[in-house]
Amino acid sequence: MNRREFLHSATAATVVGGFASLEPLTHAQAQSKQETLLIISEGGPNNLDVQGVGTNRPGYEVSWNCYDRLMTYATKTLPDGSTSYDQDKLAPELAEKWDIDATGVTFHLRKDATFHDGTPVKAADVKWSFDRAVSVGGFPTSQMAVGSMLKTDQFKAIDDYTFRVDFVRPDALTMPDIAVLIPAIYNSALLKKNATEKDPWGMEFAKNNMAGGGAFKVEKYTPGTEVVYIRNDDWKCGPLPSLKRVIWRMVPSAGNRRALIERGDADVSFEVPAKDYAELKEKKFNVAANPISNGMYCIELNVTKPPFDNVKVRQAVAYAVPYQKIMDAAFFGAAKPLYGAASNKVSSTAWPCPTGYTTDLAKAKALLAEAGMADGFETVISLDIGQSTISEPIAVLVQENLAAIGIKTRIDKIPGSNWRGEMTKKTMPFMINFFSGWLDYPEYFFFLTYHGQNAIFNTMSYQNPALDKEIDAARATHASGDKPAYETAVKKMIDIAFDEVPRIPLVQPYLSLAMQKNISGYTYWFHRQFDYRTIKKA
Repeated sequence: MNRREFLHSATAATVVGGFASLEPLTHAQAQSKQETLLIISEGGPNNLDVQGVGTNRPGYEVSWNCYDRLMTYATKTLPDGSTSYDQDKLAPELAEKWDIDATGVTFHLRKDATFHDGTPVKAADVKWSFDRAVSVGGFPTSQMAVGSMLKTDQFKAIDDYTFRVDFVRPDALTMPDIAVLIPAIYNSALLKKNATEKDPWGMEFAKNNMAGGGAFKVEKYTPGTEVVYIRNDDWKCGPLPSLKRVIWRMVPSAGNRRALIERGDADVSFEVPAKDYAELKEKKFNVAANPISNGMYCIELNVTKPPFDNVKVRQAVAYAVPYQKIMDAAFFGAAKPLYGAASNKVSSTAWPCPTGYTTDLAKAKALLAEAGMADGFETVISLDIGQSTISEPIAVLVQENLAAIGIKTRIDKIPGSNWRGEMTKKTMPFMINFFSGWLDYPEYFFFLTYHGQNAIFNTMSYQNPALDKEIDAARATHASGDKPAYETAVKKMIDIAFDEVPRIPLVQPYLSLAMQKNISGYTYWFHRQFDYRTIKKA
C-alpha cells in the first residue's frame, strides 16, 4: 500500500500533508490540518446503531461519539499520569441533574439540546429510546437487564424535560448501567418516519444513518473501509471538541498500520500489536496501554452438543492449551496470565483471575480417555478475522497441541462484520474470543457470559442453576451492601465456572495505541474505543 492509495482523497491529502505538495501550508490549510484527525485500525464498524443486531465493538465508537446518554462517567488521572474513566463517579450529559429515591430516579434534561437535524431532544425521545432498548432483544435487552431495566412501563416522560425510571428491585448496577452505551438517546421522530411494520424501531435505517445528537455526525460511511465524521457545532451536552473532522480508516495489515504511523501518515494507530507497541514506545511516539478491565481472551466451548457437553472433555482441552506459547507468540508477554494458579478454588473476589489449569498433555489425554474419547475427535476452531493479529496465532498454537492428544481441528476464519451474527446463532463449537464487561464487577461479567438467561455473550450456551443461584445472590447482596455474603457468592461462582470450564481463560490483555507527539487528550474508556471529544492536535 503506498501513501497516495491510502490517502486518496484531496481532503485527506491536505490533512496528512507531506506528499501532496512541498509548498508551505497556508494558514487555512494549517488550521484544517490541526482540526482533523486520521485514525487507523485493523477493523471497523459493521453497524452505526449500538442497539442494532450484531453490532460489533468498533460500532460502539460511532455511538459513543455521535449519540448522547443521560449520564456519562467522570474521568480521573491514574498514577502514571494517564486519564481513565472513573467507574465510581457519574457525570451529567443530556441530563443536567437527577433525583434518586428508593423507588426510582428522575432525570432533568437540558432544554437546549437538539438532534443533528435541529429537532429539540425531549423526554418523549428518551422514553422511546429506553423502550427500544428493552424491546429489540439480543444484547441491548440483556444489557438493560443488567441494571434491572426490563419493561417499557418502567420508563415515564413526566413532561418535555423530565424523565423517570422506576426501579423493579434494589440493584447497585442500575445507575451505572444507564451511563453505558446501550441507553443512547435516539431521534424518535426520525426513526418512526423510517420504520416499517416489520421494523417498528427503525433498525434498518439506523444501521447506516445517524439518528442522534452527539458531538460528531457521520458524514460518510463505507463499511470495511472508512468512517468520516464532522463536528456537531450545536452540541450542548459537553465542551465543544477541538477537532472539527475525524477520518477513521480500516487497515487490516499490522505492518501497513505501523508503516503509516511511523511515516506520519496517520495520527493515531488504535489497538497496536504488543511487539509494535514496545518498539514504537522506544521511538518516542506517544503511546498508551491499559489493562482491559473485566476482560479476557478465552476459548469458548459450546456445551449443547457432543463432545463439549462432557465436562471431562472441556477439562482435557483446558490442560492441552499451550498457555505460555500463546503469551509469548500472540501477546509478546504484554498481558496478564489467567492460568497457572495453585488450584481452581479462589481466595478473593478479584476478577479476572487465574485458573488452576496449566499445559499438561498427559493429564489431557487421561481426561479424554475417562470421557470415553481416547481416540480423540474432530472439531472446528472459529475466530474473528477482525482480531486475527491475536486470535490467529492462538488458534494455530491450540490446533498443534490438540493434535498431540488426538483432536483434529480445522480453523474457520469469520469476517469481523459477521462475527457478532455468528455468535448470536450459537452454533460454533469452539471459539477463540474476547469479552470485556463495561461495568467492572465480577457478577456483571458472569450475568452476561455464564447466566442461564443465555445472553449473546454466553456463546457456550452454558446453563447451570447452581451457578445462576450464586450470580443472582452476588447481584442481590451487592445491592443490599451485605459484603460477606457478596464475597461468598462471588467466590462460589468463580469456582463453579473454573471447574466446569465452558470458557477457558487465557490472558487479560492491554489496550494499546500509538499517537504522534502532537496528539493529546486520550482517555481510556470501559468500551475500549476511541473518544474523539477530548482529543487535541497541536
